[in-house]
Amino acid sequence: MSSALLPDLAQARDEFLATGDERLLPIVDAHHHFWDLRNPHPWLTGLPRIPFRYGDYEAICKNFLPADYVAACGEHRVLRHVVMEGEWTPDDPAGEALWMLDLAQRTSKPQAMAAQIWLDRADAEELMRTYTRPPLRGFVRSVRHKPSCTTREAYRDDWSVPGSMRCPRWREGFARLATYGLMFELQAPWWHMGEAVELARDFPETRIIVNHAGLPGTRDEETLCAWRQAMDRLAPCPNVMMKISGIGVRGERWTVAQQAPVVNALIEDFGMERCLFASNHPVDALVVTLNELWAGFKTLTRTLVPEQRLALFCDNATTLYGLR
Repeated sequence: MSSALLPDLAQARDEFLATGDERLLPIVDAHHHFWDLRNPHPWLTGLPRIPFRYGDYEAICKNFLPADYVAACGEHRVLRHVVMEGEWTPDDPAGEALWMLDLAQRTSKPQAMAAQIWLDRADAEELMRTYTRPPLRGFVRSVRHKPSCTTREAYRDDWSVPGSMRCPRWREGFARLATYGLMFELQAPWWHMGEAVELARDFPETRIIVNHAGLPGTRDEETLCAWRQAMDRLAPCPNVMMKISGIGVRGERWTVAQQAPVVNALIEDFGMERCLFASNHPVDALVVTLNELWAGFKTLTRTLVPEQRLALFCDNATTLYGLR
């Protein structure tokens, strides 16, 4: 992947600061997917479809590649891409990273990846070695293993099962991440964030990036209040970053009014320096177009000064994933 093919981020920042024109606002999409259904993505190709938080997801069971992203993005200035693993078959976690690297070399997208790992498997450390050696070194910046979780109704404060954040074997794998300089992408619902606080405090040298804002899910007052309390507990952990992404509500169209309480609360709790916007497309295409999503995030931040908007849309992700 030649850097000559990439627009200059510093120049793009200067253009936005000089004009204030939000059409020129440079964006780093810090969490989205590329997939080709000729590859092994069982949840996208198999039948019956699996239970999914947005409900029926048949509409996204098709290829989503760099040209598809560009077509969906409209005129928003997305200059860098961090792709998230797309639940490629767990039999070959590194296979997806190698395919993604080849895609990057052919198309100049993406520039970094969060790759699949299974922290409680015997091959976890060998996979870390693979991700941090050529040819993947510098391309794979972080890893994701969705820990075992339960429903809100069934959750108890002493929750601990194999594969959970309190599982000794899972934590043993997590402890090795720092040795390899890998960050961890945490996707778990907000009622499990007490476990995330323990993880952050016990392993302060490992950066934890919370995916999808802890999955607030609905916008009723009781849920928002409980979700906010969970975020308040997590926010004091300095090694935690917050992705404002994947915050749609099942069966409802994504709107600025719907998302304002979530976005405003996260910025207040974590500050401008620890939040970053991301699209989660094509998954979130089930509730919002990519063009509408970036337009919505811009609307939600119009009261901020340009440097703050740059932090949320571009600078924090650039620094976090080493994209300079």
